[in-house]
Amino acid sequence: MRLSKLFSKSNKQSQIGLCFRQHSIACCSVLDDGSINFNELAALDKNYSPALKSLSKDLSLSGQCHLVLSAQQSQIVQIDKPNIPNDELKEALKWQIKDLVSIEPNDMVLDYFDAPMTSGGIEKVHVVCASKAELSPYVEQLIDNGFSVKSISIEEFAFSSLVPQSDDAILLVCQQPNEEILLLIVKKNKLFFYRRLRGMANIASKSEEELSMSVVDALSLEIQRSTDYYERQLKQAPIRSIEVLIPMKNEAFLARKLAENAHVPVNIFTVPDAITHARDCSACFGASQLTHMEEL
Repeated sequence: MRLSKLFSKSNKQSQIGLCFRQHSIACCSVLDDGSINFNELAALDKNYSPALKSLSKDLSLSGQCHLVLSAQQSQIVQIDKPNIPNDELKEALKWQIKDLVSIEPNDMVLDYFDAPMTSGGIEKVHVVCASKAELSPYVEQLIDNGFSVKSISIEEFAFSSLVPQSDDAILLVCQQPNEEILLLIVKKNKLFFYRRLRGMANIASKSEEELSMSVVDALSLEIQRSTDYYERQLKQAPIRSIEVLIPMKNEAFLARKLAENAHVPVNIFTVPDAITHARDCSACFGASQLTHMEEL
């Protein structure tokens, strides 16, 4: 799923993943020589322009950018799929979701991906939208500074692109620092299920005792609800493992405690060797790998 077609520009250069966060932009640059660098650029009051300027001025970067929007910049809803030709679908979806999101139809940049068929046999689509007025200045700034914007996507797809090809379903519990926790179910390089959990953005600050008292049980319950929906409502084979990618000091402890409540193995997610030292930047690295993901 890509929101980029309005802003695409072809150019074979270094690949740069940019994740918009609440207080910063995380940057992963995969250079022409194969080296990978990570940077975090501060963004006060969600003003991202100075951070974007630093990419070329201070970091001397250039190339193709893959933008990952924050949860505050994008909205995602599921609706029944309209029975109209595909080439008319995007325009129609703007008006289908206008009462479900806070963005006016004429201001939407929008894309969609098909949802798995539910037990009721009704075709549904997940629609992702963002404000064109909000994004355009950042896209124009990047282009003016010599970058090309290859893709605009969301965290769900950036993280999913990291999951290796497998015929078995994997549930990924993942998070960017101080952002919402995501539950994703990925199978055969396809995103089958997503859920954003509210109220756990500060999980990294929790002690082992605090995690044991309430957080683990709450997270385990959400995982169980998600797997039940995936297996019963979507009629899918059971997930085979739960993978944890939450860059925090107590990540291993969290995984062990989740395993006590789970009926499948719980593992620390193995990121590619090149980013083992920068797990907190996994999403922006994943953004540059989005071409390996497939739509349902």
